[in-house]
Amino acid sequence: MTAPKSGAVVFAKNVERLATFYRETMALSVAHEEPGLVVLASESLELVVHAIPAAIAATITIDDPPRAIEDASVKLFFPVDDFAAARVAAAKHGGRVHGLEKEWEWRGIRACDGVDPEGNVIQIRKAAN
Repeated sequence: MTAPKSGAVVFAKNVERLATFYRETMALSVAHEEPGLVVLASESLELVVHAIPAAIAATITIDDPPRAIEDASVKLFFPVDDFAAARVAAAKHGGRVHGLEKEWEWRGIRACDGVDPEGNVIQIRKAAN
């Protein structure tokens, strides 16, 4: 029996696009996939990208570029090896990570916020040097 991992569920209007963003930007692997659901994983985390019901999704407009949902109660953060590479991957897959001028250090980590393709605020982190 496999022990469960810590994780989160992100509800998405476009499951494929959002799963691709997280897979490519945060270096997660596809652990499971079925219509309306993709489970992404690392050694220590599972991120479930789950479709928003069609009737609700039809009422949601996603700006291009995505507008940050600043009043959400949760912000996901992910470790990355290279901030520059994460910025490139995020932009390529419909999101963004803010520039160098918005990075900060705290408790031995370097961090920077951004947004995924649907406007969810995210954060990348790495060890401060």
